[in-house]
Amino acid sequence: MEQKDKYIRFDWAIKRLLRNKANFGVLEGFLTVLLGENIHIIEILESEGNQQREDDKFNRVDIKARNSKDEIILVEVQNTRELYYLERILYGVAKTITEHIDLGEIYSNVKKVYSISILYFDIGQGSDYLYHGQNTFLGVHTGDHLKVTTKEQGAIVRKLPAEIFPEYFLIRVNEFNKVAVTPLEEWIEYLKTGCIRPDTKAPGLEEARKKLVYYNMDTAEKLAYDRHIDAVMIQNDVLSTAKLEGQEEGRQLGLEEGRDIGLKQGLKQGIEQGIEKGIEKEKMITARKLKSLNISVGTIMEATGLSSEEIERL
Repeated sequence: MEQKDKYIRFDWAIKRLLRNKANFGVLEGFLTVLLGENIHIIEILESEGNQQREDDKFNRVDIKARNSKDEIILVEVQNTRELYYLERILYGVAKTITEHIDLGEIYSNVKKVYSISILYFDIGQGSDYLYHGQNTFLGVHTGDHLKVTTKEQGAIVRKLPAEIFPEYFLIRVNEFNKVAVTPLEEWIEYLKTGCIRPDTKAPGLEEARKKLVYYNMDTAEKLAYDRHIDAVMIQNDVLSTAKLEGQEEGRQLGLEEGRDIGLKQGLKQGIEQGIEKGIEKEKMITARKLKSLNISVGTIMEATGLSSEEIERL
């Protein structure tokens, strides 16, 4: 009985299990709780389509779903820090919009897109575990919300831009540190700890208790899952260690150079320049350490902000 308390991580589930129509209820429950309306998924779409050239960027999401309102929902789980994550999710949404409208179609066919990021790294300052962003147009002098007049099915209607423009949800899992009371909090608790209450009534979690049980997987699936968890932990440890070591070495080198320059041009100017150089050296040192551990160039680029050419020269 105690074994039944171990559940599969959500990032693994959405890649392997929740694409199956029989398991749509788990994902629908999560989206219903997050978006505040009943969500019914019609189909899971491919997320890597419409690549025009070899060097074209991929729209890297874990699940791209179409709901009963013909809206597109992107869900991505990110385990490690990425310097330009906001830019990437913006690109992913833009790519999705263009993927789902053909040349020559009228603009009324543009799909509403929801971008949901489940983050297990510190993306920046902020004390909340959930952030929501959407487009609104406010009068600069009056503060009123602009409503856009449009025509639908022969009738003139007014829409708020938020009904058309994409919406973004950033879930900072590691910032959740409270007793779960609401269905949303129960979901965040599961995302963080992997635990689901036996008496849960939260949409989707009740079904997850039956379908995401670790011990229900066969031996091969368990081995693959365990390797995945180990890989996530090792990668996080490697990146964290390399970053800390790079920061320390870079700080020391920066201070040394700052002192030398300070003697010639003034202490304040020297320390500023030294710190700048130290930051650059820190990036190089971190990249060199990651490269020596056979981490992919793409991951090193995301972790340090260096270009592929700079990394290849190391």
